[in-house]
Amino acid sequence: MFLLLLPAPLTVNAFTGTYGINYGRIADNIPTPDKVVQLLRAAKIRNVRIFDFDHSVLQAFSGTGLELVVGLPNGYLKDMSDNADHALSWVKDNIQQFYPQTRIVGIAIGNEVLGNDQDLSESLLGAAKNIYNATKSLHLDHKIQITTSHSFGVFDNSYPPSNCTFRDNVKQQFMVPLLAFFQQIGSPFCLNAYPFLTYMSDPKHIDVKYALFQKNPGIVDSQTKLHYDNLLDAQIDAAYAALEDAGFKKMEVIITETGWASHGDPSEAVATPENAKTYNYNLRKRLALRKGTPMRPKIMLKAYVFAMFNEDDKPGPASERNFGLWKPDGSISYDVGFPALKSSAVSTSPFSIKFPSLSPNVMQDSPCARMFGWVLFLFEMNVLDLSPILRN
Repeated sequence: MFLLLLPAPLTVNAFTGTYGINYGRIADNIPTPDKVVQLLRAAKIRNVRIFDFDHSVLQAFSGTGLELVVGLPNGYLKDMSDNADHALSWVKDNIQQFYPQTRIVGIAIGNEVLGNDQDLSESLLGAAKNIYNATKSLHLDHKIQITTSHSFGVFDNSYPPSNCTFRDNVKQQFMVPLLAFFQQIGSPFCLNAYPFLTYMSDPKHIDVKYALFQKNPGIVDSQTKLHYDNLLDAQIDAAYAALEDAGFKKMEVIITETGWASHGDPSEAVATPENAKTYNYNLRKRLALRKGTPMRPKIMLKAYVFAMFNEDDKPGPASERNFGLWKPDGSISYDVGFPALKSSAVSTSPFSIKFPSLSPNVMQDSPCARMFGWVLFLFEMNVLDLSPILRN
């Protein structure tokens, strides 16, 4: 059972930039977490998502200034929903003991639950409430955001974008109560959006250039008359339309997964290194513009790319194992505009770069200390320099 403690509106923001990355680890050949930290800092990526709460990862991120969203895997949802004490213990053991030295800024409750599993769908809201209440009881609720990510499968009628709604089998029973809770605690709508998958589902009617952010005629929404020059913007505005239809017009949409596979099965011919490079490079350029979508031009687009590494132990089609931007040796798979990192031989290995750690005193939780830590992070990484990607 769960009890909802009524909160005041929150201002916590788990995503302080525009570009982040997913760090999945379903593989047996990827670098250790401490080396991953070096890669992230060399690439000047601050926002990171993981899909679990592995303590070796949480410890490796300590004192780095990197901001981490921790995952509560789907297998824990029923227990967290049924038992508030277990939720509190989980937050104490896996969040509080590492915070604030490890800058945990969010907890993702499951992944792509709604529309995929009836039993898990029935546990999602309860788990989210109990984890939130646990953070509130530990005075972490204004520092750590509670979210969950949805697949595009929760939508119906997504073309044109303004016509999109939530599927009937998830809308009233699950989605609306979940959105009402997230609206109450100030959380965004998190979406995993893959133009790669959408294009593969209908290559006869979708221009691959439209999916890759390349020059193309685009589409015009017949209802709003808004013009779209890329598929990702259209997918995001489809989500905004569904939210408005459900009564949540003001909720922000954040992309928690997007990417393009570099290899695939014979039936996945569009999964090539060149297309993966094009999509990810152009995505970075799109995010660097710091602008919104046609339907929500004032809400800056934010996205976490999928993913850091190819994950060779993942099941499914070959594309599932080939979304990585980095190779196991720390070199990048292709140049997507990371400052100082190129796919050709790099004179200095990212693993040999030494970065100073932020002092635990800096990481303490006063506003001035947090600002100082952020300024130091920017100074170390020169993360404000977007000129290399905007020039191209």
